[in-house]
Amino acid sequence: MSPLQTDELGEPSPMRKMISVSSIAAGVQFGWALQLSLLTPYVQLLGIPHKWSSLIWLCGPISGMLVQPTVGYYSDRCTSKFGRRRPFIASGAVLVAVAGILIGYAADLGRVLGDKLEETVKVRAICIFALGFWILDVANNTLQGPCRAFLADLAAGDARKTRTANAFFSFFMAVGNVLGYAAGSYTNLHKMFPFTMTKACDIYCANLKSCFFLSIILLLFVTVSSLWYVKDKQWSPEEADSDVKTPFFGEVFGAFKVMERPMWMLIIVTALNWIAWFPFLLFDTDWMGREVYGGDSSGNESSKRLYNQGVHAGALGLMINAIVLGFMSLGVEWIGRKMGGAKRLWGVVNFILAVCLAMTVLVTKLADAHRKTAGVLAGPTDGIRAGALTLFAILGIPLAVTFSIPFALASIISNNSGAGQGLSLGVLNLAIVIPQMVVSLGAGQFDSWFGGGNLPGFVVGAIAAAISGVVAITVLP
Repeated sequence: MSPLQTDELGEPSPMRKMISVSSIAAGVQFGWALQLSLLTPYVQLLGIPHKWSSLIWLCGPISGMLVQPTVGYYSDRCTSKFGRRRPFIASGAVLVAVAGILIGYAADLGRVLGDKLEETVKVRAICIFALGFWILDVANNTLQGPCRAFLADLAAGDARKTRTANAFFSFFMAVGNVLGYAAGSYTNLHKMFPFTMTKACDIYCANLKSCFFLSIILLLFVTVSSLWYVKDKQWSPEEADSDVKTPFFGEVFGAFKVMERPMWMLIIVTALNWIAWFPFLLFDTDWMGREVYGGDSSGNESSKRLYNQGVHAGALGLMINAIVLGFMSLGVEWIGRKMGGAKRLWGVVNFILAVCLAMTVLVTKLADAHRKTAGVLAGPTDGIRAGALTLFAILGIPLAVTFSIPFALASIISNNSGAGQGLSLGVLNLAIVIPQMVVSLGAGQFDSWFGGGNLPGFVVGAIAAAISGVVAITVLP
């Protein structure tokens, strides 16, 4: 029996087991939500300028480019008695815990190593934070690839169950998002853990630290319970075909070589889709604090206070986004059938994404106009704030499709290809991490060419979303 076969488990497993494995996404996404909502502002508070803060996010695509295909390849061939996927999932959970502690205590450890409280740029704290951030992204990639491959194994080639399992994975990602964004928007969370506030760690930092403690607890709970409940079949190399001896890089390049047109089209649409998403996902709370509220993370106390209010409002918007994402995830399979197929649904929601990203320009201009009449520290009106939060909510609709349909299609397509589920999903992940790398490298400099701020990246995202919608409808099989 080859590790490249997806139906090696025989009959599809009960849906309750797939739901249990999918629940791990809640723990993973709790930490990812904290990254998206709090860490870009946090690195600026540590002293990294806005135009360079996007470079911190390079660790995500680089680790994704290397880790997911590698983990996917070796999880397809793991001979552990605990199964092929479970050892990688468990290892990823432990790494997330280590990374969360490093990130949360970066300011404290930096001070111990010599950072001065009055320094604007805290070099040692930034280095510790960057190390934790890299480990966190490696851990997330170690977790998510095997989790989705495990779902495909449990579905045993059943296309409908594969789509449904990925929809539940998206649903639990929404649950994790709700918890993460709710924690990020609550300014008194540090009171649960009084020891988190120190001389080097102010209220904002203490809240971040407390958020990571909660995310670690949730992830370890869902991971241990799921891996205890759902067994993973051990793979025996003696039963495998001779092609399992292919070297890793040969297998990766071989996966590209044998890919047929449907998989290539899926990769192209996915790449365009994520070029659209990443500018907003990386800088949405910064946009709320900087453009909508008019604050400045490196300004005076009043500007910093206004910026932090905007960041917390952005976290609230992301929580609303996650609620919409959760409900939409449960309906993706049904809506896709009613609309005539997954590609049509994906194309339509990409147009919704394009419109929403374009509308950020209108919201920003209205906020600027209000400050010119009411004062630079006035903050947005209720109407402007409601408009911005509405965009967050509507964006939950296309995000639910982005989190489920591409991965389900990749699993279905790979059933007839020469690659295993782990490696196929790792290859698809390249279509996600390469756009993230482009955005991380170019966003700060690109924005500075147009006067700074986040709008230039959002406009590029709107254009990419429109193109991906057209390609999804006209080219995908």
